[in-house]
Amino acid sequence: MIYLDNNATTRIDPRVLDVMMPFLTDNFANAASTHPFGVGASEAVKRARQQLADLLRCEPHELVFTSGATEAINLAMKGVCERADPTRKHIVTVQTEHKAVLDVCAYLETRGFEVTYLPVEPATSPRAGLLDLDVVRAAIRPDTLLVSVMWVNNETGVIQPIREIAQIAHAAGALLMTDATQAVGKLPIDVDYNEIDLLTFSAHKFYGPKGVGGLFVRQRRPNKVRLEAVLHGGGHERGLRSGTLNVPGIVGIGMAAELAPVAEDVQTRPFASPDRMVFVDASETRRIASLRDTLETALLTIPGTRVNGSTEHRLYNATNVYFEQCDSDALIMGLEGIAVSNGSACTAASIDPSHVLLAMGLDEQEAFSCLRFSLGRFNTEADVAATVAAVKGVVEELRALV
Repeated sequence: MIYLDNNATTRIDPRVLDVMMPFLTDNFANAASTHPFGVGASEAVKRARQQLADLLRCEPHELVFTSGATEAINLAMKGVCERADPTRKHIVTVQTEHKAVLDVCAYLETRGFEVTYLPVEPATSPRAGLLDLDVVRAAIRPDTLLVSVMWVNNETGVIQPIREIAQIAHAAGALLMTDATQAVGKLPIDVDYNEIDLLTFSAHKFYGPKGVGGLFVRQRRPNKVRLEAVLHGGGHERGLRSGTLNVPGIVGIGMAAELAPVAEDVQTRPFASPDRMVFVDASETRRIASLRDTLETALLTIPGTRVNGSTEHRLYNATNVYFEQCDSDALIMGLEGIAVSNGSACTAASIDPSHVLLAMGLDEQEAFSCLRFSLGRFNTEADVAATVAAVKGVVEELRALV
């Protein structure tokens, strides 16, 4: 199997699995227990919390462990709205957000909140998929409570200017939340420099285990955030997320954070303050970027292809490619032994076209003719060469049937 669907999930890094195994076998204590065995588990959780805090440039007590980004998004958005000033009942988000955000917004609309869904630049623009900051500014009102913008789009890899959006939100007294599921572990995150109030993430997107993620909740002024808990029963995680802690998963996400390649380079410099950078070898990001570029360049030699989304403002590991007269499901079925996708894994059961591509102005037929290739730590040049050859062959076969 050639695996090129790393935006859906990554393979767990063996080094992450190694540190998790003791807590799945001998060190199985409940981290809330007060006996020495439980204290040991609690210390392991504390270490992992610090590892994540170092990655995000925040304080350890500002992190809440969850089952993943979806739960974190629900806690952040519903929790803020439950504690909101009753005069602030307006939320601003983006048409290309993940369904976890869009579905929560739809729920909040049934609870008396008004939601503005911002458009993005069209596919014909060099800034395809990006927000126009003037549009963001115009959408925010005196009663706006929250602005929620995905940092890196899971389907196109487009990176939004989070710092500038946060500044616009704060100027109006609103909070800034970002779904950073595709950014954490791939970009250097500095929550202070980017003026972020709430940030969500999931371990399995950066070589950690499934079933664990987290939420950054700013606890320092000027924007100390207050949330109402969504889960009750036991008061774990400072009362914000009750339930027995997933110690093996938390240990795993801590190690994944420690292994994250967040060094400064040309592609990542805008996302962290130079005096707060964590300097680590960036060879991994450069290697993955090179593989992506090689793959994309070769695929674009096929007639009737183009890239969806800005090629300047995007993450280094992904490309979303349109193949004229080729149904994406047929392409996926034809690529035996190669794992790619035609959109978000969280909506794979849906028969609808990608809402991200539709928001960028593609019609339904075009949206059903696109594939996302997302590379990762374990991909090789041989994977790319084999994929290019296979895609070219399947495209020829499908077009011959038209």
